[in-house]
Amino acid sequence: MTNFIQQIVSGLASGGIYGLLALAIVLIHRSTGVINFAQGEMATLSTFVCWALMDHGWAFWPAFGATLLLSFAGGVTLQAVVIRPIQSGPLLGIVILTIGLLIAFNGLDTWIWGGAAKQFHGPFSTAPIRVGGVAFSKQDLGVIAVAFVAVALIGALFTRTRLGLGLRAAAVNPIEARLVGIRVAAMLALGWGLAAMLGAVAGVMAAPSLFLEPNMMQTVVLYAFAAAVLGGMDSPIGAVVGGLLLGVLLNLVGTYVHWIGGELRLATALAVILGVLLLRPSGLFGRAALRRA
Repeated sequence: MTNFIQQIVSGLASGGIYGLLALAIVLIHRSTGVINFAQGEMATLSTFVCWALMDHGWAFWPAFGATLLLSFAGGVTLQAVVIRPIQSGPLLGIVILTIGLLIAFNGLDTWIWGGAAKQFHGPFSTAPIRVGGVAFSKQDLGVIAVAFVAVALIGALFTRTRLGLGLRAAAVNPIEARLVGIRVAAMLALGWGLAAMLGAVAGVMAAPSLFLEPNMMQTVVLYAFAAAVLGGMDSPIGAVVGGLLLGVLLNLVGTYVHWIGGELRLATALAVILGVLLLRPSGLFGRAALRRA
């Protein structure tokens, strides 16, 4: 029972990272209809920036705050300079562009910082905390707390502020949003900025356990896509819940189903994507699309 609880907590920690990245993917998909395949590489670049600031003597939290601001500015600039000019073109062209950005960001990371793995010292120690005979990692608990705070802040932005209302309106019906005076282009750029910030949080939280290198998030982003599909590509809440469920599921399956272990975790995530697409294409929280005959 003790090991079972520990695996759930550890799964929630990894699931929180998947959920944050899945939420970033869903934000961009809802606002533009685009699946951003470069989301993981954007997160990796942000994590390298945070590491570089710390390497120059910054404490973690100031470096983390500066990284979030730089990531937000980078996301807004990327949408305005690269995405917006071709946004009215074929959707396939934008998807191919995000794949090109994936390759470009990966090459940029390798060119600036090299391909060797770097140790990233996060804000939480790996020392255990014992509660009722069960040992929990401080790092896992810290990652869970940061993930929930980030999601709560994004949720409050979308549900409690006029800016959030504008973002939702621009995503749901951009034509009518323009008619009521909402600057749709600015809202779309803001959505990319928020997605870049969420990716930065996911990357920085993942780096202490994965080690920082240019390909760090390539597997994580696949889990994030699985989480987004599981929860629903049009549901921010579903993306987070899907990430948490997927993290716990993969941990429990890897621990108790011995023939899967750690080697087939990715295959299990891909099987989740396939199963959801076959049984419920809209995801657990998504809305089924209505088609007229």
